[in-house]
Amino acid sequence: MERRVYISVNVSFNPDGQMLPRSFKWSDGNSYRIDRIAQIKPAYTTKAGGIGERYSIYVNGKQSYLYFEPSGELEGNRVGRWYVKTA
Repeated sequence: MERRVYISVNVSFNPDGQMLPRSFKWSDGNSYRIDRIAQIKPAYTTKAGGIGERYSIYVNGKQSYLYFEPSGELEGNRVGRWYVKTA
């Protein structure tokens, strides 16, 4: 059974407003730099009302997936959370 592990992610924004993850901190405290983003596509997430994004990323030459779950709040500074799926 897969479970979500919420993590801290450092992001940048390009001039068009696209959010791009650059590095993340795993639950054990280790930080990892994202080598490249191969693909960004919509992903279903039940906690955010069905919307979200899946980032296909490469870290140390290995492919992985990073998910963004928007908060859905219209006010405040909570835009969403990042997570990975683990077995």
